[in-house]
Amino acid sequence: MNEHVTVNDAAPVKAVPTLPDAQTVTSVKHWTDRLFSFRVSRPQSLRFRSGEFVMIGLMGENGRPLLRAYSIASPSWDEELEFYSIKVQDGPLTSRLQHIQPGDEIILRPKPVGTLVHDALLPGKRLYFFATGTGIAPFASLIRDPETYENYDEVILTHTCREVAELEYGRQLVESLRDDPLIGELVGDKLKYYPTTTREESPKMGRITELLKSGQVFEDLGIPPLNPETDRAMVCGSLGLNNDIKEILEAAGLREGANSDPKEYVVEKAFVG
Repeated sequence: MNEHVTVNDAAPVKAVPTLPDAQTVTSVKHWTDRLFSFRVSRPQSLRFRSGEFVMIGLMGENGRPLLRAYSIASPSWDEELEFYSIKVQDGPLTSRLQHIQPGDEIILRPKPVGTLVHDALLPGKRLYFFATGTGIAPFASLIRDPETYENYDEVILTHTCREVAELEYGRQLVESLRDDPLIGELVGDKLKYYPTTTREESPKMGRITELLKSGQVFEDLGIPPLNPETDRAMVCGSLGLNNDIKEILEAAGLREGANSDPKEYVVEKAFVG
């Protein structure tokens, strides 16, 4: 056995850092200077319910994994995993994560958890998804899940952002669903998309909380007000939104559920976006 090995210049050996629980980035798309999405390879052993999140990240400068909770934006049947993220320029993780390229590796802990799952809700007729900003990620998973349309007659996705460009990820996704060969027929006319902006002029202005309180949402969509007998809801957004929507839902008679105790609505408490 040779103790000295000569490396051919024509085929340089690339040093690949070995990350724990490493997955390979397959694509990256920057939606605005503050928002981007990316897809990574899926561990063969990973099983998750649409709406759950995992811990992902990079190796920190101290040699320890720097991890954050990220909702899986792709549905449970997808062969890859998709994530939707904000860019925080001085954020410990996103300041670096925003620069990833296809072929790079990230750390992905394959232990999915979360409350935004069908199991945490009692059966109903109409399902509301209330999201602000990157809080749309778990709903990007759920609106691509056949179970969503098998369980409900109507699915209403509300997404509130400051500017029109921040709605683009959700808008393109919703538009693509009706022509999706896998679930297009299931979706049909069941999905109603209700985007609003709070800062930049758009067809529908205002905070979703105010539009709910005034009844404008129900008038615009041609549906009755919230009813605990028929309506179910999932909430994911800023801490302020989560609390405000909870008040509105509770006032309408809906109760907060959990995986172990299904009720009429659930809120993701693990992180805010």
